[in-house]
Amino acid sequence: MERPDADALDRARHHAQAWLDGLGTRPVYAPASLDELRQSLGRPTPERGLPAAQVVDELARDAERGLHGSQGGRFFGWVIGGGLPAAIGADWLTAVWDQNACLHASGPAAAVVEEVAGAWLKDLFGLPAEASFAFVTGCQMAHVTGLAAARHAVLRDRGWDVERQGLSGAPPIRVLSNADRHASVDIALRILGIGTDALEPLAMDDNRQVTPEGLSAKLAERDAPTIVILQAGELNLAAFDPFAQLCPIARAAGAWTHVDGAFGLWARVSPAHRHLAQGIELADSWTTDGHKYLNVPYDSGLAFVRDADAHRAAMTMTTSYFPAGGGTARDPFDWNPELSRRARGFAVYAAIRELGREGLADLVRRTSRHARALAEGIGALPGAELVMVSDLNQALVRFGDDARTDAVIAQINASGEALFGGVSWRGRRCMRISVSNWRTGEADVARTIKAVGAVLAG
Repeated sequence: MERPDADALDRARHHAQAWLDGLGTRPVYAPASLDELRQSLGRPTPERGLPAAQVVDELARDAERGLHGSQGGRFFGWVIGGGLPAAIGADWLTAVWDQNACLHASGPAAAVVEEVAGAWLKDLFGLPAEASFAFVTGCQMAHVTGLAAARHAVLRDRGWDVERQGLSGAPPIRVLSNADRHASVDIALRILGIGTDALEPLAMDDNRQVTPEGLSAKLAERDAPTIVILQAGELNLAAFDPFAQLCPIARAAGAWTHVDGAFGLWARVSPAHRHLAQGIELADSWTTDGHKYLNVPYDSGLAFVRDADAHRAAMTMTTSYFPAGGGTARDPFDWNPELSRRARGFAVYAAIRELGREGLADLVRRTSRHARALAEGIGALPGAELVMVSDLNQALVRFGDDARTDAVIAQINASGEALFGGVSWRGRRCMRISVSNWRTGEADVARTIKAVGAVLAG
């Protein structure tokens, strides 16, 4: 009897296990060139189909040299987590179940698991119990979601219904932002029609934090619908704005405060790091990623909004072919910018159950410790300079001048022993160290420092 589903799944499991088992020996940096990948994967459009198991086998073979070892413990290039075993298993089941997590009627368990996991996350982060939430692709769409709610609220307060009337003729919105904001904020403003010309940078101190005096001065300049964007975990310094001071100032002026917490919001789950984000619960909307610190497979973004009415008004829709309402059931489409969507809540639910509050706290502590050990160990090598190490999971090192720094990064990556990224910080090229993978251990740190030493000695 033919078993196309079972055969394909058996082969997928075989290749997946081989991939995970080989993380310690295969190159962290994908070794294939662009031409090699185009040659191995590029074929004429198929005229006839192939057995499913054969397709899986050939895909695994042809793609392997073009895959970074981002699941492994020596991947430090960006803030990317690995996949917790329970999260990977749940993600596989998500694909097999193939539920459209649009509304409760199209995926009852998917809708309820989001409801439960969202409540867990609010509890873990210490966010207001009344806040609404959305499971999206990543912080990019989380910003779109949170800022859409903000757009609704600040214009609603001026008597303007943006969902019905649009932005043409609306009171212009101004956006006061930490100057070190992530570019995804700018993209969200473009998507929402607010535009980047609305951005006004806020004065910062030497720690790259927005100052209360600077925010107060900006707010006092003119009366306009205003959104304030703050940071929990800046890309390089992992800096946190002083929320306890800034949020009340913004609220008193009638402004909406939105927080980019792509990885920094997870500091709230660690008693040793919670002080970094003190007062963050006073904001109006928050974003973070599950595929960073929570270590669930891509893609997993999370948005939270204090004003649930504004959130729902910005996102919800209705159409005659939707089933009648399910009473008290939570329909995800009321809170998300997507209709057809993957049931992302299953992997988040599984990851939180696998780790628990204590495991999450330990993960933040461990990765922060490993980031410091990497930075100090590499910084102590001949020809290296420790530029900065944060109180969380980010650090910067440098190797002589800008050109030398970029060349050393390229050589480290080419060695296959570790993967790092470069960044321009305060006018100088640096190598950025980001640690958020649950698999990273002391042996990975020691092996990486040794590999960097070999490159510098060569």
